[in-house]
Amino acid sequence: MILGIESSCDDSSVALIDEGTLEQIYYKKISQEEEHAIFGGVVPELAARLHTKALPALLNDILPNLKDINAIAVTNEPGLSVSLIGGVSMAKALSIALNIPLIAVNHLVGHIYSLFLDREATFPLGVLLVSGGHTMILEANENGEILELASTSDDSFGESFDKVAKMLDLGYPGGAVVQQNALLCEDKDRFKFTVPLLHDKRLEYSFSGLKNQVRVEISKLETITQKDIADICYAFENTACEHILNKLDKVFKLRNFKRFGVVGGASANLNLRKRLETLCQKNECELLLAPLSFCSDNALMIARAGREKYLKKEFISHDKLTINPRVSFKKFELDL
Repeated sequence: MILGIESSCDDSSVALIDEGTLEQIYYKKISQEEEHAIFGGVVPELAARLHTKALPALLNDILPNLKDINAIAVTNEPGLSVSLIGGVSMAKALSIALNIPLIAVNHLVGHIYSLFLDREATFPLGVLLVSGGHTMILEANENGEILELASTSDDSFGESFDKVAKMLDLGYPGGAVVQQNALLCEDKDRFKFTVPLLHDKRLEYSFSGLKNQVRVEISKLETITQKDIADICYAFENTACEHILNKLDKVFKLRNFKRFGVVGGASANLNLRKRLETLCQKNECELLLAPLSFCSDNALMIARAGREKYLKKEFISHDKLTINPRVSFKKFELDL
């Protein structure tokens, strides 16, 4: 078995998979959403304290399986440093106690393997990664090596949903609640937001300007009704998704993708998924979607990514397993 440990942000998660069959032996995640909702976003110090309570509790569930574990895969990059420490520390302790190897897993690579939780991975592949911390278009070649084609210069796609939800006092996290309110919109032409970087040739995303447009419109309202909330959420969500697709359309003209996947917590957005289906059909490209229950951070994707490294014997020593809060891939340079 491969043990996966995930603690990059505000979710504590542990998973066990069969190295040969990819069968899920154990999986559980403890979310911290309720605790952080009070503050309208993730508080790093609080997240760290909650991990120290949740991770040992999850480990207790799999005590009977410890003797059957062949390796430990743990997220060590990117993420909140105080959160990453919790998972990496537990992985090191278990590795020493059980005398089994460690595998360092890039959290973003883990998201890519959420497309292949129960089957062998198929490359090459284009990927849209949208979450609370990242917005990227990636290309994985035949060997699984990753090239960053585009990313955001400021807020991420998921982060912008959280901030709009906070402006409208809808709570945290914002992705699902903004989507729910957008579905209630009755006047789809009431608010018109400008699509960011619409005529800019750069392969780059930016959501800060769109977020500010929402703020300005809210400030014009003396009181905010449920109808106002629904109309604003619809206009924002629609424009944010249009921004994603505008740049993706340019990428598809540069890359002849045969397969394209969307991953990350914000990939659960139904508006975005529908638009991606249309884009892929137009380009005769197979669309791969992670299961909705495994779009957000989870240890199953970490165990799955770790399994690939296990087969290649890409282990790491205890002294070299360190955390890296920020990480980037080799970037594609577009000749403008």
